[in-house]
Amino acid sequence: MSVKIRLQRHGKKGKPFYWIVAADARAKRDGRYLEKIGTYNPNVNPAEINLDVDVAVTWLQNGAQPTDTAKAILSYKGALLKNHLAGGVRKGALTEEQAEEKFKAWLEAKEGKVATKEEKLAKAEAEAKAKALEAEKAVNEARIAAAQPEEVVEEATEEVAAEATDAAEEATEEKAAE
Repeated sequence: MSVKIRLQRHGKKGKPFYWIVAADARAKRDGRYLEKIGTYNPNVNPAEINLDVDVAVTWLQNGAQPTDTAKAILSYKGALLKNHLAGGVRKGALTEEQAEEKFKAWLEAKEGKVATKEEKLAKAEAEAKAKALEAEKAVNEARIAAAQPEEVVEEATEEVAAEATDAAEEATEEKAAE
């Protein structure tokens, strides 16, 4: 019996949610599985992945073959790296402590990258909200100006024209003074 680490779809139409499972290769996609390893939610940005890395490494060491998507997820969460380091420990290339230290360093670097991405997304969202608010304010001001009686609008345009004329005269005087 060959074992695959693959995704099992759950969730409703248009909103997928996946379980990461170890299953017999002959079983249906959403059918019987041997063990649930984690979950994957692609509906949020960045995607939410909960994975029991130690269980995934155990399955990989026992010969389970991940599908392409599952392999990408395992790599993203560090299960493939931990499996690789465990192979190095078995061969005597490094000690268990060294392997654990390398894995922790990698995890910290990965968490830093994810935090940076989350900050960028939050900043972009805040900027988009600010632009939308400014556009809404401009539309509201235009709507208010259009709703005012014509006499008030004529007076306002005369005042604006007078201010523009004064500003132009001042600029001309400044240039002449130079």
